Amino acid sequence: MNPYLEALSHDTRRHFLERCSMGLAGMFLASLAKGEAPLAARQPHHEPKAKRVIYLHMAGSPSQLELFDWKPELVKYDGQNCPQHLLEGKRFAFIKGVPRMLGTPYKFAQHGGSGAWVSELLPHFATVVDDVTIIRSMTTQEFNHAPAQLFLHTGNPRFGAASMGAWATYGLGTENQDLPGFVVLVGGGNNPDGGKSLWGSGFLPSVYQGVQCRTSGDPVLFLSDPEGISRSMRRKTLDAVRDLNTLQQRRYGDPETAARIAQYELAYRMQTAVPEVMDISKEPAAMLEMYGAEPGATSFANNCLLARRLVEKGVRFVQLFQWGWDHHGSSRREDIRHDLPNKTRAVDQPIAALIRDLKQRGMLDDTLVIWGGEFGRTPMRENRGGSYGSFVGRDHHPYAFTMWLAGGGVKGGLNHGETDDIGYYIAKDPVTVRDMQGTVLHLLGLDAHRLSYPFQGLNQRLIGPTDEAKVVKALLA
Repeated sequence: MNPYLEALSHDTRRHFLERCSMGLAGMFLASLAKGEAPLAARQPHHEPKAKRVIYLHMAGSPSQLELFDWKPELVKYDGQNCPQHLLEGKRFAFIKGVPRMLGTPYKFAQHGGSGAWVSELLPHFATVVDDVTIIRSMTTQEFNHAPAQLFLHTGNPRFGAASMGAWATYGLGTENQDLPGFVVLVGGGNNPDGGKSLWGSGFLPSVYQGVQCRTSGDPVLFLSDPEGISRSMRRKTLDAVRDLNTLQQRRYGDPETAARIAQYELAYRMQTAVPEVMDISKEPAAMLEMYGAEPGATSFANNCLLARRLVEKGVRFVQLFQWGWDHHGSSRREDIRHDLPNKTRAVDQPIAALIRDLKQRGMLDDTLVIWGGEFGRTPMRENRGGSYGSFVGRDHHPYAFTMWLAGGGVKGGLNHGETDDIGYYIAKDPVTVRDMQGTVLHLLGLDAHRLSYPFQGLNQRLIGPTDEAKVVKALLA
């Protein structure tokens, strides 16, 4: 055999990666030597409208029929049996037999120059509707919480895919190397059904996953130096760990080792930057009052104020998950008459304050704010087990729900799409979850069809393997 070919035959992939200075690992280590960070800001595919995103997810799915989608015809049918054609061939999470139609018990009125219909439950939001695009024609293919949340945020109803925030930081990097590119704040007393996969990196390098912060105590668990360890000693320890990881990286070429090095370095820088940005006590009293925020407390108001502080400091993607919007009517806590007003009262003022705050700082134009749940609620009253109790609620409904966008290159004062007379089906201008994902990435300057990562033999994308996703141009300013 030719000696050259014989030598090649003994070269394994591991040996190649160990010696290759131009592979992913080599490029990463070279970037460290030059002082470059793996999350450094990168060029988008096209001119972006939005530089950053604040995504407000109401986990459990608020009822659009109580908040945004006014249906006087449904009120007329209240208490009547649901027509059979709306039940045939349909799957429901809990409805059995023939349920009764359910009109909303709340009043609606038109607001702003757009004449947007908004429920009496959202008086503060009603004052900022001219800065918002309300999409009443959202539709999804999932009707249970965890799959629907995963589909919305990762593009896949099963675990293992990368979240929208991870894709954004993978495509664009971050503007502040002392803070994570993707930060998550969880409220409402529980994690969403989809769990931490909703802000995970999936098959992307783990440096792009969301970092969950807390609003009281240490913002990030185990971020502070242990007792008896000085900052200089911490630096020496990290230098030693970095050197060991670098040797491991050069030998085996595992990209996750490079991610581990980057995460240790980011954590060190975060020790100073995160406590500072998470301290809302430095805000003026008038600002705290506008949000309804209280330093030291755990609340949606605090999280909204923190979201503004984070994006102001250069964080690319901030996601707020607020649990508790699953109003089935199986108990007082799930009753749309008793508990829904509590939920809206907790979020209404902070949301309006966030929009006003961003606007007065000149940040709303390039900050995209997103609000919504994972699906909608049925026009019928839920009759779990085929009977009614003393509480009132609605079942899961994938066919029609409402989301809204503000700032970041979308039109203000726009009412997009319509549902039918009872809010069951989309009647005009449907927007799918894939369309929403493609539109959000487009506003960030990323082409959802081009943004991909090779994994398991496919070029994985947020929008999935097909080309069904489209940019909803009617929403764009």
